[in-house]
Amino acid sequence: MTRDEAQKRIEELRKEINYHNYRYYILADPIISDAEYDRLFEELKALEAQFPDLVTPDSPTQRIGDKPAEGFARIRHTIPMLSIDNTYSLDELREFHNRILKLLDAKTVDYVIDPKIDGVAVALRYENGILTLGATRGDGEVGDDITQNIKTIRSIPLRLQDSGWPAVLEVRGEVYWPRKEFAEFNRRRESNGEPALANPRNATAGTLKSLDPKVVAERKLAFLCHSFGFIDPMPTNSHYELAQLVKKWGIPINPHLQKVSDIDKLIEIINDWETKR
Repeated sequence: MTRDEAQKRIEELRKEINYHNYRYYILADPIISDAEYDRLFEELKALEAQFPDLVTPDSPTQRIGDKPAEGFARIRHTIPMLSIDNTYSLDELREFHNRILKLLDAKTVDYVIDPKIDGVAVALRYENGILTLGATRGDGEVGDDITQNIKTIRSIPLRLQDSGWPAVLEVRGEVYWPRKEFAEFNRRRESNGEPALANPRNATAGTLKSLDPKVVAERKLAFLCHSFGFIDPMPTNSHYELAQLVKKWGIPINPHLQKVSDIDKLIEIINDWETKR
């Protein structure tokens, strides 16, 4: 195979693999078997090994990089990652709703319901569709550059899908350890005579602090986007529409996310989640 032929096939394989990742992680609707996916991935690895100058940072094979030389670099967030207020009172929620209506001088307002994932807050920055940075929240102003660890999380695209994404896109969300994967990890630990990890949230935080990306990759963490940071240009002023756009671009959002315009319907859904969660 000539270099030109290899370059063409490598581009085809990357596009196909990224599409199947999108089907699996975003749509939850895979159309090929794991064995067929692995065959495509191994073909890509073999071609890149044969033509190393064709390897690019956004290739699906480049999820596991080298260990940081000395810990993590510190990164200042373009827009601070602030904490979120909460309430456990439906009366307080109604009061909040009435304040919003008064502030906007409106009769109705749209809300986005996005059930919270108990994970670790991170920010992901894409430039021209390529993942360039993954950072922890830190103190809200400054966090750790954990890009190498973020790249190992298979549900996070290294290159955005489709088209129309802004030149700079920063999404924020939670890295978490799915219950099934966490239980399986603990089963293996106990079978090796090691103590089980206490809970997935703390274990996720510890995992993301690992200086070895291979350790992070083995634990099969996941990511869901719930909010946004710096975006240029801004494609819409609607949170709900922006969530649908990033989903189209291959970034996972909560499958239970929904929009409502009625406060009574909002409270009905909250009460329903009390029994589901």
